[in-house]
Amino acid sequence: MKHQAKNRNKKKNKYSVQTENSTNYESNNSNPEGDNYSMKHKTIITVVGKDTVGIIAKVCTYLAEHNINILDISQTIVAGDYFNMMMVVDRANAKGSYGEMADDLEAVGKEIGVVIRCQREEIFDSMHRI
Repeated sequence: MKHQAKNRNKKKNKYSVQTENSTNYESNNSNPEGDNYSMKHKTIITVVGKDTVGIIAKVCTYLAEHNINILDISQTIVAGDYFNMMMVVDRANAKGSYGEMADDLEAVGKEIGVVIRCQREEIFDSMHRI
């Protein structure tokens, strides 16, 4: 109970991600690039489709092989059949370009029967601003 009350009072900054377990990941503001560091390197990845064995494994294997760090991941199975996953990843040390990653993950999705989309954090944030 103390843990829940403590986390409820945490102040979120513009670049923090709150997970279901109340883990808070913040941008590296000590970077010389400041807040631009977060905007240049964070990507939102969504995966949607019919549930099947190995979806998370395939996506995570690709990310690991390309040195892309997973900062947050949330996945659900809706109505027992439909898979939905959202990830926040850090591409600061990634092998290859953003475009290559987006194209490769789209191909991985086709291979396993799901739709995988990538979106830069700054675009995602501006589209979902109230």
